[in-house]
Amino acid sequence: MPPLPAPTTADGVLPFVPPGTNLIVPTANGEPVTVLDALEAHAEDLVDVRVHQVFALRDRPHHAGAFGDRLRHVSYFLSAGLRDHWEAGTIDLVPNDLGQVASMMRALPEPRFMVVSASPPDRHGFVSLGTAGNHAAALLGEVPVFVEVNARMPRTSGRNQLHLSQAVGWCEADYPLVATAPPVITDTDRAIAALVADRIADGATLQIGLGAVPDAVAELLVDRRDLGIHTELLGDGVRMLIEAGAATGARKTAQRGLAVTGDAVGSAALYDFLDDNRYVAFWPVEDTNNHASIAALDHFVAINATMQVDLLGQCASESLGTHYVSSTGGQADFMRGATFSKGGHSFIVTHATAVGGTVSRIVPTLTPGAVVSTHKNVVDKIVTEFGVAELRGRTIAERARALIAVAHPDFRDDLHAQARTLGYV
Repeated sequence: MPPLPAPTTADGVLPFVPPGTNLIVPTANGEPVTVLDALEAHAEDLVDVRVHQVFALRDRPHHAGAFGDRLRHVSYFLSAGLRDHWEAGTIDLVPNDLGQVASMMRALPEPRFMVVSASPPDRHGFVSLGTAGNHAAALLGEVPVFVEVNARMPRTSGRNQLHLSQAVGWCEADYPLVATAPPVITDTDRAIAALVADRIADGATLQIGLGAVPDAVAELLVDRRDLGIHTELLGDGVRMLIEAGAATGARKTAQRGLAVTGDAVGSAALYDFLDDNRYVAFWPVEDTNNHASIAALDHFVAINATMQVDLLGQCASESLGTHYVSSTGGQADFMRGATFSKGGHSFIVTHATAVGGTVSRIVPTLTPGAVVSTHKNVVDKIVTEFGVAELRGRTIAERARALIAVAHPDFRDDLHAQARTLGYV
């Protein structure tokens, strides 16, 4: 192995960011905090730099437009902290299915440059991208990279490794990762989770994300055996399944014995769990979210959430009308992959109502301007606290009736009348 280059300071990144740079930053805690601090501190010296990132966890001055076009954020998935900035017009948003993000970033004009946070090097000089894989892992070796080595970043396994000699420069840092609080799980969440968990057998491979319903599902699966994990985002619910011995990966038809993910976000306990854990493999997003990779896993189960479903089964999962809340993420990737898995199926979960029970989430037609995140043709099952609507292979009339049956009883008569008006039943 070549000798390790000497570290520099975070300011050492500045010579590698000429005018017009498309700066690529990893997801969530993969963001190199001290490096971006240095770029913001020297923003007056930057010209037309765009910061491309999925799911930023930290709020930054450049998100609020503090530096104008000298340093501007381009988001590929809105986190909660970015929503106000999007509404204010100080950041940009790129529509995407998450599995395509790496290829989109490859197509960005030159100069392209990547800055990452990584684990301390092992005795061979290799660092890992820690809690990140996703697009950053896909671009390692293709895009020049500057590395921030964070003493508190867990050393993880998988396809997210880099020898420090491959970096154009690196610096050292020591700060805690952003830890997220556990969601509050309601009785409604538990009712939905029970309907989903009842349909998950031993040996199934799961894509399960963050949130109240996914965590409630995980709690109900601890008595299962030989579950597999193949997901884009690993959280504490999955950690619990692995620690309970429920998710061993022993029956996976590909990557047997490994839990595969693209990223991880959760508690401090999750980050400790990941450190030197060779059972969890971090992959590039174009592999985790690849339809063929998903389809190769028999009995694959995808669990995702939405905010509104129309009577055709179209799911608006990222916006309330024209008001953007998040982005598509990998929902469509995993829903489509599950349709090709032998014995596979997928769930879209939602509370039946919103706004204190005054608004139905099952609607005749989507709110004008709502973004369709998941196409009706790949939707399999819609789950509310009132039941499971089986949509795959059903006629429009059957779909409409099934969805009305899982709507809140207060809205069913009106939904049926609207379905007749629309010619669905």
